[in-house]
Parts: sequence; C-alpha cells; structure tokens
Amino acid sequence: MISVDLMKKAALFAGGVLFGTAGVKILSSKDAKKAYVQATAAVLRAKDCVMDTVTTVQENAEDVLAEAKEINEKRQEEEIYDEETEEQEDEKCE
Repeated sequence: MISVDLMKKAALFAGGVLFGTAGVKILSSKDAKKAYVQATAAVLRAKDCVMDTVTTVQENAEDVLAEAKEINEKRQEEEIYDEETEEQEDEKCE
C-alpha cells in the first residue's frame, strides 16, 4: 500500500509542475512581454529624468565651487594687501 504521506508528496510535486508550467506560459505570453516592454520603457524614462537632475546638480555644484574659489582668492589678495599696507605704515612710523 502507498502511504498517505507519499501520496501528498506526489500530489504536491504534480501541482508544482503544473503551476510552474502554467507560470512559464503566462510569463512568456505576448501580453506579459508587452508589460515587460512598458515597464522597461518607464524605467528608461525615469533614468533619463534622474540623469537630467544629476547633471543640473553637478553643474550647480561646479558653479558654487568656482565662486567659492574666487571668494577665497579675493580674500587672500586682500589679506596680502592689508599686510603690505601695515608693513609700509610701520616703516613710516620708525
């Protein structure tokens, strides 16, 4: 006699095979492929949008960096000018 446990396992295996076969047919159907294409197109559009945003942020960061460097250069020039002016005033006082 075949045990009940063995029959359950055989039924589960057969059910799994049927479910797997049906799943493969569903996933490879024309409708499913259309859905994959639409989803992929949406992802590509989103990627383009994100890349545009990244480019804008990167350009703004470069502008900020350039302006910050200019500010620091001007500040350094002013400090050098102030030091030279102080030295000249000190020489006049001596």
